[in-house]
Amino acid sequence: MDLHRKPPRPPSTTAFNNHKSDTTGNKSTVDRSTSPVPKASDALPLPLYLTNGIFFTLFFSVAYYLLHRWRDKIRSSTPLHVVTLSELAAIVSLIASFIYLLGFFGIDFVQSFITTARDGYDNENEVDLVEDDSETSKPKPKVTGIDLVPSIALISEEDEQIVRAVVCGSVPSYSLESKLDDCFRAAAIRRQAVERITGRSLLGLPLEGFDYKSILGQCCEMPIGYVQLPVGIAGPLLLNGCEYMVPMATTEGCLVASANRGCKAVYASGGATAILLKDGMTRAPVVRFATAERASQLKFFLEDAVNFDTLSVVFNKSSRFARLQSIQCNIAGKNLYIRFTCSTGDAMGMNMISKGVQNVLDFLQNDFPDMDVIGISGNFCSDKKPAAVNWIEGRGKSVVCEAVITEDIVKKVLKTTVPALVELNMLKNLTGSAIAGALGGFNAHAANIVSAVFIATGQDPAQNIESSHCITMMEAVNNGKDLHVSVTMPSIEVGTVGGGTQLASQSACLNLLGAKGSNREAPGANARLLATVVAGSVLAGELSLMSAIAAGQLVKSHMKYNRSNRDIASTV
Repeated sequence: MDLHRKPPRPPSTTAFNNHKSDTTGNKSTVDRSTSPVPKASDALPLPLYLTNGIFFTLFFSVAYYLLHRWRDKIRSSTPLHVVTLSELAAIVSLIASFIYLLGFFGIDFVQSFITTARDGYDNENEVDLVEDDSETSKPKPKVTGIDLVPSIALISEEDEQIVRAVVCGSVPSYSLESKLDDCFRAAAIRRQAVERITGRSLLGLPLEGFDYKSILGQCCEMPIGYVQLPVGIAGPLLLNGCEYMVPMATTEGCLVASANRGCKAVYASGGATAILLKDGMTRAPVVRFATAERASQLKFFLEDAVNFDTLSVVFNKSSRFARLQSIQCNIAGKNLYIRFTCSTGDAMGMNMISKGVQNVLDFLQNDFPDMDVIGISGNFCSDKKPAAVNWIEGRGKSVVCEAVITEDIVKKVLKTTVPALVELNMLKNLTGSAIAGALGGFNAHAANIVSAVFIATGQDPAQNIESSHCITMMEAVNNGKDLHVSVTMPSIEVGTVGGGTQLASQSACLNLLGAKGSNREAPGANARLLATVVAGSVLAGELSLMSAIAAGQLVKSHMKYNRSNRDIASTV
């Protein structure tokens, strides 16, 4: 079997939803999920609701008419059995409408029986999506109802054989890309196999329209599709004299609108200023010795300034952008934790610094042969976890951003007052966070903004944890009329090359900010720019949310923009 031959593109699933057949020529199965359900009320000449209305009206009208006529006959001593033609017609109509209304409940009763019987028939006639395979005794998953609808309608006979092989385990799913040399085809086959193994449909997960080759070996393994995520725009953000339109990928209502309002307030007040305080990624291996004395000897060796130049040369061999900045050591018994800090150019730098650390450990093994390297990361880094070391020492880019918002802008745009904002910030962001025992969380919602910008620009979403460390400060200035607001963020971990930044959508968002790729003239400038934009966006988001809380608008705005009318209607 030639695995390198490309099959025709799979056709649309629309026609397949109405009629399905397996690839072995078995009897086809009609998809009853798309055909109308027969109802007893279908026999009526008019719609059920209209027929009901007519007979209800007729019944009560003729009943009222006959009662009125019989009352007049009793008053005039006229025999009741003497009826006119109109009264006779009214009596017939009354009897007919009564029979219908009595039968109406019967129709509904019979219809419920028909629906129940049909559901039982569907459950008894399950369709087996997994073909018989003599090489495996694995139980065959079954699907019913809507789960029967597959995401890919038809595949070639050759692909069908590969799907069966993946299902039974004879072909590893992770090897499809290398065996087929076609990333899209591999994703489609893997998707089919997943549906058959789980018995669940992936109909809502898109497959086509994505470059799967671009993620091979660097972004995501064993893909079966991609998730659609809306990207909003906030701005212009006036930062350091330049205007930026900030892309934000999120599914939370109000978030982009709130950040946009903050950008408007900052812009109208003359803009914000962001200063980069520090730029250095960290990695901290853990090594062990036989005694604590021996571990302390390595600690003194690493912290001796005389040895730093030699260690720098060894470290910097890993990359033309990696430059060792400092080494910090902590001891726990006979275990030594060594925190390396280095610059990484426009890359976020985790791989770069890990290579440099490995070079140094190999070099140290010559002078300290009894050193046992337990792990390249000992959590003293600290990556993707809240840690005081990042809050105090910083990791990645350390940025402070400030702005002065004038009194009239606070009133007109933010709909609150300077004293109210200052008091709320002290009681909420500072005191409240202290009572909660927050670590780096002295802010309103910095993680909201950081996550949205991270996802839009291809950053590692997990590093939102330490990147969202932020303390928001607000103070009345200019005789108490204006508001000075600032955010200090010691560990923003971003890059503009590598990872998800090279994907088409994320690359476009970086290009919108003027921070796409590496900066040839000044390596690291694009990543530093992105870090300052993140801080500026957080400042705008903090300003707007705090104003909404101070003005009592938070609940109202979320009920307006963060609620789905469709979902509400469906639950009524």
